[in-house]
Amino acid sequence: MTAFKKVRLFAYGYDPEEVDDFFDLARATYEGQPGAELSVDEIQRASFDLVHRGYQCPAVDAALDRLAAAMVAKDRAEIAATRGQAEWNAQLAAQATTLYGRLTRPRGERFKPGSGGYSYDTAQVDDVLDRLTAFFDNGVPLTARDIQQAVFRRRRGKKGYDEASVDAFMRRAARVLLGAA
Repeated sequence: MTAFKKVRLFAYGYDPEEVDDFFDLARATYEGQPGAELSVDEIQRASFDLVHRGYQCPAVDAALDRLAAAMVAKDRAEIAATRGQAEWNAQLAAQATTLYGRLTRPRGERFKPGSGGYSYDTAQVDDVLDRLTAFFDNGVPLTARDIQQAVFRRRRGKKGYDEASVDAFMRRAARVLLGAA
């Protein structure tokens, strides 16, 4: 059972039952209990219904960030202990390499355009990708949290980047930064 604070009486927050169930599964996965499986990607994609008197969203979101970091650290420790730190570094480098192709594309062309609904502001997304490029190329400080907390204005139609593509890329980038920490 988690101990998140709830929102005010007439406010909305994350469904406590959903959050508690998710964190129970996360704890069981972390402890290696049989049948309990939860990936870092699933943690990063977690979403919960909004209900009256639910849990405070920022507190749950911060806990999800910490949980993803803990799972990556556990994976790192297990791989380093069984196969060596060089193997972890090689895996991390391979993951980072998969990001780099998109980072070298020209601004405004890094993702496919939105498909008619909502899309993300291209300049804002490109600004974050430029920061990621500076991290890889020049060691400019950047954390997984910087990536996870990036918020982009939404645009109508094809004037922005496809949201699902950007979200998937940002999750992968955050995972690489978590592994490098």
